[in-house]
Amino acid sequence: MTTSVFTAEEAAALAQVDEEAIARTLLELIAIPSVTGSAAETEIQHDLAGRLDQLGLDVDLWSMDLAELRANPGFPGTEAPRDEAWGLVGVTAGGGDGPTVILQGHVDVVPPGDLGQWKGDPFVPRVVGDTVYGRGACDMKAGLAAHLAAIAAIRASGAELRGRVAVHFVVGEEDGGLGAFGTLRRGHTGDACIIAEPTGGTLVTANAGALTFRLGVPGLSAHASSRDAGVSAIDVYLPVHRALARLEGERNTDLDPLMVEYGIPYALSVGTLRSGDWASSVPDLLVAEGRLGVRLDEDPQAARAALERCVAEACAIDPWLRDHPVEVTWPGGQFASGRLPAGHPLRDVVRGACAEATGGPGPRERGAPYGSDLRLYTAAGIPTLQYGPGDVRLAHSSQERVSVSETIDVARTLVLAVLRTVGTK
Repeated sequence: MTTSVFTAEEAAALAQVDEEAIARTLLELIAIPSVTGSAAETEIQHDLAGRLDQLGLDVDLWSMDLAELRANPGFPGTEAPRDEAWGLVGVTAGGGDGPTVILQGHVDVVPPGDLGQWKGDPFVPRVVGDTVYGRGACDMKAGLAAHLAAIAAIRASGAELRGRVAVHFVVGEEDGGLGAFGTLRRGHTGDACIIAEPTGGTLVTANAGALTFRLGVPGLSAHASSRDAGVSAIDVYLPVHRALARLEGERNTDLDPLMVEYGIPYALSVGTLRSGDWASSVPDLLVAEGRLGVRLDEDPQAARAALERCVAEACAIDPWLRDHPVEVTWPGGQFASGRLPAGHPLRDVVRGACAEATGGPGPRERGAPYGSDLRLYTAAGIPTLQYGPGDVRLAHSSQERVSVSETIDVARTLVLAVLRTVGTK
C-alpha cells in the first residue's frame, strides 16, 4: 500500500470529487447514441459544450471545414460518411506562466451491431451493482465523465492554477481521427496530454498504427457450366491471402518491449470479401478490404510498401496475376504509430498520482496494438499517454461495460496529475 501526504490544494480538490455526479454523467452520456458520423455525434458535442460552460471554462465550439481538412496532405482519413463535424475545446481561464495540460477524449462510438446480442437497448444504460452496461460505456463515455469530474473538482476546490487545463472533446476517432486532426489544426495545443481511453488499470505510453487497405483481384467471367473458359477471382485471390498471412508473421518478430505481451501486436486482417454477382457466373472481380498493423516507430509509407511488395511478389508467381496484377489502394482510416518520449515526466506523474489516489501500486506501463488519437498529438509535439477506466477488450462488443468505482479512481488520479503538472500558485 502507498501512503501520501497531499498538499492542501490536492486534498481540497480530492474532497470535491462528486461520486454521484460521475455515475449520473456516465449514464447521461451513454444515452446519447453518438455513433461516428451521426447526428447524435453533433448532439453530444453541444451537450458537452454546455457542461464545460457551466464549469466556467472558455469554450470554443466550432463547425469544422471538412473540405479544407480533407484537402490537407496529413488528413488521417475517414470511413463513416458525414456532412458535418464539430470541434470542442474548453480552457480554464486565468493561470500564469505554468504549462498547459490537455485532457482529451473522443465522443463517438461504433454502431451497436446485432441488437439481438444485447440485453435491452444498447443506448439505455443498464446498471448491475457497480457496473454500467451500454454502447460506449468504456469506449469512452467513462473517460469523458472522469475528465469532467476532475475539472469540476479542481474548480470547486478554488485552486489557483499556475498553468491551464484544456479539455479536447473530439469526434471521428473511431474512423481515423478527424476530430483530433481538426482540433490541432485550429491551433489548440498544450505541453502534455492525457487521453482517458480504457487502459484496464495500465499506463499506455505507445500505440501501434493501423492502415486500411483494399485489394482489387481481377478474374475473367464465363458461364459456370464452362468455368474452365473463365478465371475465378476467388481462386486467384487465395495465394494472395496466404502471402498476406506470411507477411503478418514476418512483421511480428523482434518486438518492442512494450508490445511483447500481445500474441499478434501488429495484426494483418482481411475483414471483408466481395465477389460475384450471379450464382452461375464465374466471378470476374474480388474486392478484399482489411487492416494492416503499423509497428512502433515505423513510417506508415514503409508499412504500405511492405504490403504492396508482398502482393506484387504473389502476383509474379501466378500465371494469371502476372499479367493481371492485383490493384492495391489505401482508403479509410490511416493511423500511424506513436509513443510518449522516453524519460518524459508525465509517465511518472500519472503513475504516482494513481498510486496515491487509490492507495495501491502504480500502474504498469505497456503499449497498445491499436491506433488512437495519441499518434496525432505526439506527431504535433505534445507528449501524450493514455490512462482511463475500462477494459478495451470489451469495447465494440455487446458486453461493453465499465465499473463506476474505477471511473471514480481515474477521476481522482486525474485531479492529482493535473495539479502536479500545471502547478498551483
